[in-house]
Amino acid sequence: MWSNVLMYFILHFISYMKAIIGAGIGGTSAAYYLRQKFGKDVKIDLFEREEVGGRLATMAVQGQDYEAGGSVIHPLNLHMKRFVKDLGLSTVEASGGLLGVYNGETLVFEESNWFIINMIKLVWRYGFQSLRMHMWVEDVLDKFMRIYRYQSHDYAFSSVEKLLHSLGGNDFLGMLNRTLLETLQKAGFSEKFLNEMISPVMRVNYGQSTDINAFVGAVSLSSAESGLWAVEGGNKLVCSGLLQASKSNLIPGSVMYIEEKTRTKRTGNPTKMYEVVYQAASETHSDFYDIVLVATPLNRKMSNITFLNFDPPVEEFHQYYQHIVTTLVKGELNTSIFSTRPINKFGLTTVLTTDSSDLFINSIGIVAPVRGKDNPVPSTDGTNVWKIFSQETLTKAQILKLFLSYDYAVKKAWLAYPHYKPPEKCPSIILHDRLYYLNGIECAASAMEMSAIAAHNAALLAYHRWNGHTDMIDQDGLYEKLKTEL
Repeated sequence: MWSNVLMYFILHFISYMKAIIGAGIGGTSAAYYLRQKFGKDVKIDLFEREEVGGRLATMAVQGQDYEAGGSVIHPLNLHMKRFVKDLGLSTVEASGGLLGVYNGETLVFEESNWFIINMIKLVWRYGFQSLRMHMWVEDVLDKFMRIYRYQSHDYAFSSVEKLLHSLGGNDFLGMLNRTLLETLQKAGFSEKFLNEMISPVMRVNYGQSTDINAFVGAVSLSSAESGLWAVEGGNKLVCSGLLQASKSNLIPGSVMYIEEKTRTKRTGNPTKMYEVVYQAASETHSDFYDIVLVATPLNRKMSNITFLNFDPPVEEFHQYYQHIVTTLVKGELNTSIFSTRPINKFGLTTVLTTDSSDLFINSIGIVAPVRGKDNPVPSTDGTNVWKIFSQETLTKAQILKLFLSYDYAVKKAWLAYPHYKPPEKCPSIILHDRLYYLNGIECAASAMEMSAIAAHNAALLAYHRWNGHTDMIDQDGLYEKLKTEL
């Protein structure tokens, strides 16, 4: 008798269990929003085989931690701003220092400490193309900001394409199918401006050039705007904070496969469940869930999750992720590579490179530690910690070419973001009845805020489909509808 009662409660309780695979910004955001929608009585398990934070990783140099990947957040990233406020975290300004652009022979552009001087330089070399570019990016951002109103009213979308179409119509969808180069050439931007101003920004942010899709290109260019910020102590603190706030159960393990199975409740009613099989501490375990959110790239080199016995079969994706290497070096830069001026007259804190540069790096810049951040300025002895992005791992000879001397070097090779090659086809969000995929949005653009938006959308989508709220999914004309409600 007692065994029957126990089985009843187990099967009753298990129908209110949710699983999230991946504890990066997407997975932890999803846990946060699932808790808000499904309430306090639902159990949420969050699987992570490495560290909480995922690709929001840091690297240590002589006892200080530095951001290994993207380190700045846009002032209009409202999800990240909300997270920081709700979690009681502190922020720091992420701007500062002077930037230069190197084409392999010379610095084709160098910032000055004086704003007016920079404007004169830009107009002299490129006309008013910088202003036009700012206006183009602002137009994309204005439309993109509509997503926050939609989500604040709990509307969700069943595909990335429908989400983007709700923001900017066919124009936004068209951006996925055209390269940034094609788009900006058609808009009348010069080859010189594209080569010297636009391409270097793509190289530092996505390790690629202007052949990426126009939408991710606009996201990348928004990082050149003013007002950028970061989280004091490291951006990954947002992930650990969201995990704690969601009251989720962290399971340190690697998910091997997910299988659809039928479970019979005590009432005799069969129900479809998902068995998540994972490995932890060299042992294999499994649990059953009614809803599963996959918040890690479905790339064999990154997650290697198998989907068993699904009918119809779960669609497989083979999205290629761009290989990039982050190298942190504490040393004295060999400024003669970039300029004939004496070291004490160099003054630049960041150098971006063009496609024509035969130098083996995408960018190099002074960085501050995640704790006690300050605007990066050259030290008095010329020794700083520099962050270098490159396509391949730097050899010791290459590091010695870049630096007159160095004390320490640490490297991290990783698959940081998709390799963009339009036309883009974004993977499905709904992999199966109650199985959802967040990371398909990265095919449009990979960024912290994009992952948070995808997480909020997936949580809303799962909630509405669970409760049969079809009127809250894929609604047309939302912008006009919500505008009339003001």
